Amino acid sequence: SSLGRGAMARLYPSLLLLVANMVLVSRDIRTWGWKNVVREFKDIPESYVYVQQALWFAMKEYNKASKDKYTFKVVKVLKSQEQVTDSLDYFLEVKIGRTMCKKALGDNENCLLQQDPEMQKMLHCTFIVLTKPWLFELTLQKKHCKDI
Repeated sequence: SSLGRGAMARLYPSLLLLVANMVLVSRDIRTWGWKNVVREFKDIPESYVYVQQALWFAMKEYNKASKDKYTFKVVKVLKSQEQVTDSLDYFLEVKIGRTMCKKALGDNENCLLQQDPEMQKMLHCTFIVLTKPWLFELTLQKKHCKDI
């Protein structure tokens, strides 16, 4: 190697520092590796068409991955934010509930929430959905849910 030991020793700490910084950065839910942020996350009405699309997609993905026999649906949107990068990124904080529709029956938008107290289940979830509506592309970047 053309690099002497001294140069390697000097390079190494800065490499370690870079890795340490990357680890810190990736732990922040709001940071995206090397994406160029045109506009930081800011509140946006949940009625906005792309927010609705992102919500629909997040729930579709949630239900697909869920081990529950029943589908869940959004009960309340607590926060909806948009960030502009090379895509439109949506940060969604929602309360979701178990419906009376069984997953096996496929998608049903008109599912009622479980009424039986034994069967009721509510979750507090945060989703990050990356969208490129002009390409019909949606990706669920992050999903975190906990029981309420």
